[in-house]
Amino acid sequence: MSTTQNSNIQDTTVTDDKSAPAYDSVTNNIVVAALYKFTRFADFEQYREPILNTMLDNEVKGTLLIAGEGINGTISGTRQGIDNVLEYLRSIEAIGSFTFKESYTDAQPFYRTKVKLKKEIVTMGVENIDPLQSVGRYVKPSEWNALISDPDVILIDTRNDYEVKIGTFQNAVNPNTETFREFPEYVAKELDPAKHKKVAMFCTGGIRCEKSTAYMREQGFEEVYHLEGGILKYLEEVPTSDSMWQGDCFVFDNRVSVNHNLEKGSYEQCFACRMPITADDMQSLAYVKGESCPHCIDKATDEQKARFREREHQMQLAKKRGEAHIGSDVIDVIEKRKAAKIEARLQAEAANHIKAD
Repeated sequence: MSTTQNSNIQDTTVTDDKSAPAYDSVTNNIVVAALYKFTRFADFEQYREPILNTMLDNEVKGTLLIAGEGINGTISGTRQGIDNVLEYLRSIEAIGSFTFKESYTDAQPFYRTKVKLKKEIVTMGVENIDPLQSVGRYVKPSEWNALISDPDVILIDTRNDYEVKIGTFQNAVNPNTETFREFPEYVAKELDPAKHKKVAMFCTGGIRCEKSTAYMREQGFEEVYHLEGGILKYLEEVPTSDSMWQGDCFVFDNRVSVNHNLEKGSYEQCFACRMPITADDMQSLAYVKGESCPHCIDKATDEQKARFREREHQMQLAKKRGEAHIGSDVIDVIEKRKAAKIEARLQAEAANHIKAD
């Protein structure tokens, strides 16, 4: 069975497709771009501040992870702001062109702007798994239904349990993992190359499957497939009438979930435990906004609840002031930039003073 090299898909920009959702500059005027690329990024540390500055200059929010194995993240902003950031990322020699997917919303889905240095851009916790060397076979959304309808195929959802519970594909197996780090243990206990001859896998945007299929092949599974572009690309391209997707798709931003039209779904999020919650959950006595929900009411300590309560209070104060509740990393950069501008102004004034004398 031949494998597909990761670079074959990375050198495309899937948002160029004519089937992409329409951008509306009046209503859905916030562009949300999910992107990743596995690449050899040896000097990634030196790009943290330039990338962060570019995001701040263009008022783009969200989080980007950079590591020696590549870049991954989701960002949001105006059409021009997103275009400017993506263009800067492409200009970095180690990154170049990359896969990204877009959706649109009427409100900023992120509070913060972050660029984080990481050991891995998606954490499996297994060393020497390299999607640039060998991954599963990519399957286009238009061909996915036929593959997963094959009775000889075992369909595995590689996402976390809380993601699976609000939506997944028909007949998909839930590994019941709390984090992606638990996936190798699931494979060791539940899957056998001699028994499971055909394995199809999927995740939100495709990045977890890059590593999970690479890992599966290393474990001796030969016929391994994964959904190209992930769930988000499937929802974008496959009509609802033909869809085998059931429910909402969890996303890692303030929208919490998106429906089949890639619009904000029916879930909210508990900001204490980050679990998706329903309208019924929010009617529960266990639900206190920002502090607890039915999923975590018995799990958090009093100290943790007090910390969650204070965080919610600060977020509400920030909203009233019309400010973002941002992290210290961004604050540090903003202060450095202010100091640099002040220093430049003082130097210019001093130079003008010397000329005047």
